[in-house]
Amino acid sequence: LAVDGCGRHEQEEKRTAEKRRRPRRDAVCTASFVSMKAIEAKIVVLGSQGVGKTSLVVRYVSNVYTKEISPTIGASFFTCKVNLEDFKVKMQVWDTAGQERFKAMAPLYYRNANAALLVFDLTQYNSFNEIKGWVQELQRNVQEPMVLSLVGNKLDLEAKRAVSREEAMLYANSIGGNYFETSALHDQGIEQVFISIAVGLIKLSGEDVCSSLKRYESNDSLVLSGYSTRVNGVVQMGIPVENDSILSDGIGRLETPSWSRDHIAHGDEQRVGWCCY
Repeated sequence: LAVDGCGRHEQEEKRTAEKRRRPRRDAVCTASFVSMKAIEAKIVVLGSQGVGKTSLVVRYVSNVYTKEISPTIGASFFTCKVNLEDFKVKMQVWDTAGQERFKAMAPLYYRNANAALLVFDLTQYNSFNEIKGWVQELQRNVQEPMVLSLVGNKLDLEAKRAVSREEAMLYANSIGGNYFETSALHDQGIEQVFISIAVGLIKLSGEDVCSSLKRYESNDSLVLSGYSTRVNGVVQMGIPVENDSILSDGIGRLETPSWSRDHIAHGDEQRVGWCCY
């Protein structure tokens, strides 16, 4: 059937109109704004002298490693923030001294703590054994539930390992904590430690069992993009898929850590007053 020029023109117009009515297949990126909830928590870092507590924290908050870090006097104070889903978790991190002469002051620092990093040296069995004493101290002095993370540091010295992964995991399970192995030197495994703590703090805030855990509405909003992936129905924004147990709880985006450090000599109580109420 022949179609004249006018007929062809009408058919082209119909096809053009039809295309305009169809949804664009490439328009798949959507965005929505979610009001963020904020959590402010106190985290205490405990362990023997020389296990790398300060190196581990400094590596996380500033991505710096140096062998010139001097022993902590009393305690050092850091802050960092992590965004998980629609939560902004602000961590007040107290890095305590490992020397025996400061041990009597430790309760000043872990009073009203919401989480603890229990750090030992993978090459020194005594440092692992001494963690049990720190756990007993926490049990005596902290009345509310805590997030506990047992951390075997100096994984870069694997050839000199004195504590097996199996033994450390068994002990972590016995105290209701998670176990991680890290290297401050190589920046290995540290991010997972703090993300896991943030996930645990969000759980605690939902259970409403910690009066010392600060919760409030943040003024910030989180933009959720259609290109974000989802893990078990939870938005995941840029965290490597390395730890299934963490991902099952929902992992979000690590905010560029803001940080500060102050030496708190001899436990200046005004410094810790924010958490003691």
